[in-house]
Amino acid sequence: MQPQMTRVSTEALKDLPTPARRRVDAADVWAPEGYEVEPVVAGLSFPCALCFDADGTLFFAEGGSTWPTRPYMTPRIWRMAPGRAPEVFAVEDLGGPRGMAARDGYLYVSLKGGYNMRVTRHDLRTRERVVLVDGIPSGGWHEPGGPVFGPHDGRMYFGQGSVGLQGVVVPEGFTVDLAKHPHAHDVPGQDVTLTGNTVWARDPRLPFPYYAETGPFQPFGTPVTRGQVVKGQLKCNSAVWRSRPDGSELELLAWGIRNPFGLAFGEDGHLYATDNDFEEKGERAIGEDPDRIWRIRNARVPPGEVKEPEWFGYPDLCGDGLPAWHELHRPNRGKAAEPFLEDAPPWAGPAVFLFPPHTALGKLAFSRSDAFGFRGHAFVCQFGTYAPLNTNREAALGRGFQVVRCDIAAGTGEPFLRNRAPGPASGTPGSGGIERPVDCAFSPDGKSLYVLDFGNNTATRSYVVAYAHTGVIWRVTKR
Repeated sequence: MQPQMTRVSTEALKDLPTPARRRVDAADVWAPEGYEVEPVVAGLSFPCALCFDADGTLFFAEGGSTWPTRPYMTPRIWRMAPGRAPEVFAVEDLGGPRGMAARDGYLYVSLKGGYNMRVTRHDLRTRERVVLVDGIPSGGWHEPGGPVFGPHDGRMYFGQGSVGLQGVVVPEGFTVDLAKHPHAHDVPGQDVTLTGNTVWARDPRLPFPYYAETGPFQPFGTPVTRGQVVKGQLKCNSAVWRSRPDGSELELLAWGIRNPFGLAFGEDGHLYATDNDFEEKGERAIGEDPDRIWRIRNARVPPGEVKEPEWFGYPDLCGDGLPAWHELHRPNRGKAAEPFLEDAPPWAGPAVFLFPPHTALGKLAFSRSDAFGFRGHAFVCQFGTYAPLNTNREAALGRGFQVVRCDIAAGTGEPFLRNRAPGPASGTPGSGGIERPVDCAFSPDGKSLYVLDFGNNTATRSYVVAYAHTGVIWRVTKR
């Protein structure tokens, strides 16, 4: 199915051939007074990233079937030059695109697939692809972040989330990945000594209800002992790195970030990373952990001079800095967490911004234009809750599904783009509004904010399912 440009007919978007998303209609979307919303492209399958080249060319990526509960779809990168229809720029066979940046005649792409995360570079003229970074441990639920480029040093910054959802590889929410990647596990960025605490969980690899014991930083079914030391590695996960644009001089800046999916530099020159909360389910359940934005201070240290990486809490601390086993984070279902680290590194928090649990932060972009307004403010995509899958708290059911404007310096935020009815469009019969915002980017002239809508992605108590051909790109412009 070819993505559908809105210029063919606005009415055509109100009778789409996809049962999972029949309508796309800006009239169902709210933005502040003085801003206009319009759909630009519809019919995308699992879109995860978009970016602009300096000439105004828009690139957007379909993630493909590199995440469970999706039907088979090919990971693709699209290019749409100003005034022209989209064309397929590249088909990815190394993994699903998760982040992109266009710079100096190249397109840089982070990929999720198999046991490793990769960063590749595509020549915009010849379309030649080169692998720049490989061997970053992946194979689990969480995603690559970036790449983005430092405005002060021209270095490439990127991240990779954790393999385990809860600090350890367990089958709750992970069964499909466990079957595909049985040896996947988290890797620390510094040497850590373990408490010896483990988790007992049902072994989905066996036909009978046998249980397996698993410790942190180990493949499923591998226990640990008290005092056991796990060596830190440069190529760890739950981490953020930087390198030269060609991938050389790789440097670890931070680790212990559960899912640094969104990376962006503010006008203040600091690097900011979004991060998602622990989940309230399974054999290491953690309740009411806030989503957050971190400031990566090591990004301001000159290249090659970082003494030690910052640690932001994973697998033992929540976004508010409290232990995962603190009374405020006691779960109302599942087994409560126990400490994994005997000698945790110093915490690099606090977060610069906290959000309610289960808003599911996606990517973010900073306004640098007086023409658009709110210069210096962060526009943060909230993908939206997976409740009741990841928590059974009723208050979490409607969280997210919007873009929030945050004044990080002032510590204030408010909705900027959301549906007129609460929740995703699929939750309101007949609505043609937003489903799940996942990425956003400002046009090179700074006048418009483009918002990438992942599409219909429904969560139940036991599973999630994503529907192909339901993704949309929205444009917000100040009148």
